[in-house]
Amino acid sequence: MPSFKYIIELSDQERIELLDIVTKGTSCARKILRANILLASDKRSDKYMTVAEIAETYHTMPTTVQTVRASYCEKGLEATINRKKRETPPVPAKVTGEIEAHIIALACSDPPEGYSKWTLRMLADKTVELGYISSISHVTVSGVLKKTNLSLT
Repeated sequence: MPSFKYIIELSDQERIELLDIVTKGTSCARKILRANILLASDKRSDKYMTVAEIAETYHTMPTTVQTVRASYCEKGLEATINRKKRETPPVPAKVTGEIEAHIIALACSDPPEGYSKWTLRMLADKTVELGYISSISHVTVSGVLKKTNLSLT
């Protein structure tokens, strides 16, 4: 008989919470899968299954089942079911509100001599030339203008 490193014994409140997640079906698939794995792993349940049976039933890998069981034992129900929130954004925004204001002001001003209107590339180049930002794409300038419903035509 195999030894079990992580034995899952859900409290009545945890069981109700997990059943609620599974039966409503409004949560993301990852959350529902993890809830099903924990419910099937519960020792107190009459429908207790082994790791291989759970993996086969829910079309996942045994490693996933073991990971969920280990996470529950080490971190608790909330950390196992819900995704961890990111502390910082992946890349800080390059264009701030101040730079947007400069771009909008440029777009509303008269175009350079010899031109009848501003182009996106000219706005991007002028923004860099004036030292508002070190580099900017004409596509980013387009996004700023689109966000404010401002067009160059």
